[in-house]
Amino acid sequence: MPCSAVTLSLATITSIIAVALLAIAFATDNWLYIEVKRTNIQNYLSKHSDTQSQALLESVNAKYYYYTRTKGLFRICYPKERPPAVKTYLSPVETHCNNINYYLSDDNNETRDFTDDAWARLHMGRSMIALFSLAFVAVFAAFCTGVTGCWRRSPSNITATAILMLLACLLSAGGMGLWHGVEYYEKEKVVGEEFYQQWSNILQENTEFMYDWSFVLGWLGVFTSLAASFMFFFGSCCLSNEKEKEQLNNVQYIMPVYPQKQQYAYAGYPVPAPQAYAGPYYTAGSAYGPYNY
Repeated sequence: MPCSAVTLSLATITSIIAVALLAIAFATDNWLYIEVKRTNIQNYLSKHSDTQSQALLESVNAKYYYYTRTKGLFRICYPKERPPAVKTYLSPVETHCNNINYYLSDDNNETRDFTDDAWARLHMGRSMIALFSLAFVAVFAAFCTGVTGCWRRSPSNITATAILMLLACLLSAGGMGLWHGVEYYEKEKVVGEEFYQQWSNILQENTEFMYDWSFVLGWLGVFTSLAASFMFFFGSCCLSNEKEKEQLNNVQYIMPVYPQKQQYAYAGYPVPAPQAYAGPYYTAGSAYGPYNY
């Protein structure tokens, strides 16, 4: 079996897997699992009846960040208890969620009190979504060039497909990097009361952060798209070598055409004029004409 057929088949399968992994990661809400040990917090507050504890107890029952949750690119979901004061809806996988606000249309001027760190976090979050979206556009373009290249057996189209898959890999890797930047700002910078640095001490002590399966699928999609790009580059090289061999084999069956000697035998010399036909040679008056029986 030709090298190009095997390589392009593997590259196509790898590309499909990469797109599937990135799409699942992009659409699901299990990037970060935040477990809040509400029982420990409630037990602590029940032993303290001062004013500060009472105010904290109200927050425990009302604020969403006192509840165990999973966080994705677009939604925060509550797999266990859900906060009664937060308006939620059922996601496609039947969990109660609320949307993450990227303030694309800030009609109520809710960002007026944002600090520089809060603005940096917001811009990184918006850019992250934009990079993932551009990565899917690059994958669609790679699909078009890949189908054309396989149909026409064109090394240049396959090379373009490899470049587009590499671009998709870089864009999605940039999106993953920005997601880590957002995560760092939410945990290490003062960007709002719902984030780690402005939590109460009891909440910080009873909260655990864990990367979830959507996060793993996102990085797997990045590395798989990189592998697909290398396979397309290798397939393009194989296809070029095969086309060169075909051209060399076809040269052996081409018949050379040489000029006829008669065309140049009397070049430059006068040619005598043609003579009239003298007729058949036989004796005049014979009864049998030209035939002699």
